[in-house]
Amino acid sequence: MPELREALRTQGLNEGFDVVRFARATAPDGAREGLAAFLGEARHGSMEWLAANSERRADPNVLWPDAKSIIVLGINYGPERNPLEALKARGNGVISCYAQGDDYHDVVKKMLKRYAGRIAQDHKCDVKVFVDTAPVMEKPLAQAAGLGWQGKHTNLVSREFGSWLFLGSVFTTLDIEPDVAEVDHCGGCRRCLDVCPTDAFPAPYTIDARRCISYLTIENKGPIPHEFRAAIGNRIYGCDDCLAVCPWNKFAQASRHAQFHARDGLRAPSLGELAALDDAQFRVLFRASPIKRIGRDRFVRNVLIAIGNSGDATMAIRCERLLDDASPLVRGAAVWALSRLLAADVFAALRSARMDSEDDETVRAEWNVLLAG
Repeated sequence: MPELREALRTQGLNEGFDVVRFARATAPDGAREGLAAFLGEARHGSMEWLAANSERRADPNVLWPDAKSIIVLGINYGPERNPLEALKARGNGVISCYAQGDDYHDVVKKMLKRYAGRIAQDHKCDVKVFVDTAPVMEKPLAQAAGLGWQGKHTNLVSREFGSWLFLGSVFTTLDIEPDVAEVDHCGGCRRCLDVCPTDAFPAPYTIDARRCISYLTIENKGPIPHEFRAAIGNRIYGCDDCLAVCPWNKFAQASRHAQFHARDGLRAPSLGELAALDDAQFRVLFRASPIKRIGRDRFVRNVLIAIGNSGDATMAIRCERLLDDASPLVRGAAVWALSRLLAADVFAALRSARMDSEDDETVRAEWNVLLAG
């Protein structure tokens, strides 16, 4: 019924979503095979939740057998300025655009629940809502619904909004005529592949999360591997490089949603100030932010890597204070930062003075490897 579909689309737009499309509640073409290859080659790294729910993730009918249709909705979170410009200020941290405002999981889920609740009430049907954290392959479903296509960087690209769409979905027992799936418009372009600082794309349309800066600074719970530290630069939470260089961003526009605008303190925060955060201060600064979920220790680890890349020797004192931090993760990152900021003889003397008091083997190994190097 075209009237039903257009009524649901209008209702979604009135709720605040920027795009509303429809797909069948079936596995998108190639999604199951793509996920199996990704997991089979262990490109998911330590994200074991991807493997644990692979069957449900690959097929909406396994996730919820009663579902007939999926309403896929997008919200534009386009930044007000080019995020690549922030990489030039090495004394400031760069936070991925999606995390500079409020946590989209919370914002989008509230909107979806209101929207889905009205659908259930008006049409006497069952509904379930999903935002990112559930085992749903949102990007293949978004392509099947016509919102955009998965580019060579595996992220969704929209002809209307470029790289900047948050996705959510409503599974329903309603039988809704699907929209036409979007096709690939990347052509011969490979800007997203070539810009990646850590070569995270072994081939077009293929990502190795273990090399991705977003994975390394967010999902990775341990020390960041040495081979990627210099390439991370001053990125302290996520990375927007492959998104920002996409030519389709010529049609992008700044988000109309105030919740996703960059907070003043997160647009270009001082690395020195961030390094001084204790747990309580971290929680206050990142209240209602997606950054809060990685915790203070992982975040300060990232900040110390960025300080080590800053070339600013005056920040060595900040790092030295953190050699006494309660977290071995933080202490190890501080050691690396100091190895980059201090003269070799000064670093060696500091190691001699600190080694006897260091009881964590990982941190001791960090001192020894860096001194030998």
